[in-house]
Amino acid sequence: MRQIVLDTETTGLEPEQGHRIIEIGCVEMINRRLTGRTFHHYLNPERDIDPGAQEVHGLSAAFLSDKPMFGDVAEDLVAFVGDAELVIHNAPFDVGFLDAEFARLGPEPTRVQELCPVLDTLVLAREMHPGQRNSLDALCRRYQVDNSQRELHGALLDARILAEVYLAMTGGQAALSLGTDSKSSSAREQIERRVDRKGLKLVVLRASDDEVEAHEAALDRIEAVAGESLWRGLGH
Repeated sequence: MRQIVLDTETTGLEPEQGHRIIEIGCVEMINRRLTGRTFHHYLNPERDIDPGAQEVHGLSAAFLSDKPMFGDVAEDLVAFVGDAELVIHNAPFDVGFLDAEFARLGPEPTRVQELCPVLDTLVLAREMHPGQRNSLDALCRRYQVDNSQRELHGALLDARILAEVYLAMTGGQAALSLGTDSKSSSAREQIERRVDRKGLKLVVLRASDDEVEAHEAALDRIEAVAGESLWRGLGH
């Protein structure tokens, strides 16, 4: 299985308003292993960069003025991602910009989803962690992925970080199926068989008189505020 983790940086938020891609970063994974192969280019957008966008990625028009244009790298990009699944965080943003760039190149433009399937890790994260923050930084904190170098957004750096986050997000699920097949018992049954229950004795530790007195006092305080406690009388 070949996957390409992809990220872009842009001059602004809306390709419909003429904003352009100024950086593309891709990292390759085969069978869930990073191969070390990357695709990375800074691009000349031939337009100004919104101040808000520049604050995010730190790329200036002056820095990009001598860089290639998208059309100069498009063929190499298509060749790099051609037979892979794309892994992108908030895929509609990056795919929308890529489709807009391809549309500028000719009357029969390439569309990303005609090239290869796309997996949106933001959608995946929202399904796994509903109601929680699922930005790339939030996922790094949740899965303990080091993003300390991410002072500014960068397409190649973010693609590398996203690759680690994606592997962490999906690795636990993959691990559950290791060593199982249609002829195997359930994973729970396999685990239970490893425990020898013979000779096991349950040790019961009873509360001391002081602990019981402290417990009753705590229940008195709760009932003074919230009414009768469900804990009262349990165990008697």
